[in-house]
Amino acid sequence: MNERRSSGIASSDPYVTALRLLARRELSSLQVRERLHRRLFPPDVIDKALVRLQEEGALDDRRTAFAYARTAVKLKSRGRFRLIREIEALGVGTETAHEAVAAAYREISEEDVLERALARRLNGSVKNWKEAGRLQQALRRQGFSDEMILGAL
Repeated sequence: MNERRSSGIASSDPYVTALRLLARRELSSLQVRERLHRRLFPPDVIDKALVRLQEEGALDDRRTAFAYARTAVKLKSRGRFRLIREIEALGVGTETAHEAVAAAYREISEEDVLERALARRLNGSVKNWKEAGRLQQALRRQGFSDEMILGAL
């Protein structure tokens, strides 16, 4: 059997390997599945490990979505649209992604997050239309709506 390493310790048990991964940070079921797959565990064994982790509460996509949303809003200054896409890319359902983003924006307003994102990119005031256009594109990529961006500029 191939040697698998996690945290420098070999493990032939996908459950133990997944627990080690989850001890570092919240991961979605999809992320854990992909990491176990990369470690060459058989799909049926991965499925059993994921079911056990979910039953025990160690693996929870909803909790992962909410944690990701809080972090992205507070530290990365992500806008609503991009944040929803990123959470869905983790393998979390659309409804849960929307709920997580809404909860994160109840803690901090999207306008405040936009102001923070704008302050990071702006040194003083907008000097010309070209700079305003670049700022608008950058903020749109961050996931903010055009209406919010134009209101802030």
